[in-house]
Amino acid sequence: MALFYDLATEKDFKIPTQPERRERALRDLIKKRQKPIALFIDDAHDLHSKTLIGLKRLIEVVRDSGGMLSVVLAGHPKLKNDLRRSSMEEIGSRATIFELEGLGSEKKKYVKWLLVQSVAPKTKIESVITDEAVAMLSEKLSTPLQFEYYLTRALEEAYKVGQKPVGADMIENVLAKDINGLEPRLTRQGYNAKVLAELLNAKPREIKSFLSGQLASGRTQELQSELLAAGIPL
Repeated sequence: MALFYDLATEKDFKIPTQPERRERALRDLIKKRQKPIALFIDDAHDLHSKTLIGLKRLIEVVRDSGGMLSVVLAGHPKLKNDLRRSSMEEIGSRATIFELEGLGSEKKKYVKWLLVQSVAPKTKIESVITDEAVAMLSEKLSTPLQFEYYLTRALEEAYKVGQKPVGADMIENVLAKDINGLEPRLTRQGYNAKVLAELLNAKPREIKSFLSGQLASGRTQELQSELLAAGIPL
C-alpha cells in the first residue's frame, strides 16, 4: 500500500484487492515510472519471516519486468542476527548488511555537541553542566536517544531545585538504576521477553526469572550459552 500511495499519480487510483492483480498493477506502476525505487522499512526487526519472503518475491517480480526495486531494512541488531540464521538463508544470502557502530570514544564530544545545539549563543557549557556530570553520562549511556532523554531530565530536575551547573549527583539521581541491566541491554538489541521465549524455546515465566537474575545458576548458564551461540552479546 505504501508503494502504491507514493508511486500512483492518478487521483482516482484504486489498489486492486486480488493479490495477483495487485502484484501486476504494482509491477506496471514501477515500470511506468522508469526509475529505481527504494522502499525503506523502519523497526524491521519486528517483521515476520513470511513478510521478508514476500518482499523478496516482490523484488523479483519487479526485476523480471525490467524495473528495479530495492528494500532497505532498518532495525535493532536482532535483524542482523535473524538474517544470518540458517533458516533465513533465502533472504540473508541476498542481503547486504551495514552495521552502524556506537558512539564509542566520541561520547563526550557528542554530549558537548548536543549541548551547543541547545543552549543560547555564547553560553559556556561549563556554566550549564560540570565535566564530572558529562563524564558520568558518557560512562553510563550509549545511544543518542539516551543522551537526549537523560540530559533533558537532568536539566529539568536541576532547574526545579536551583542547581547550576548540573552536577554528577543530579545525573546519578535521574538515571534508571537498572539502565545497564540484562533486560534493558537485550531490549535495546530488539530482544524483549516474548522474543527471547520464542528464540530459546522457553516458558515466559522462566525468561522473566532469567532477566531478573532469579533463575537457577545452571539453567542461567544454559540460556546464556544459547544467546551467545545465536550471536547475541551479553
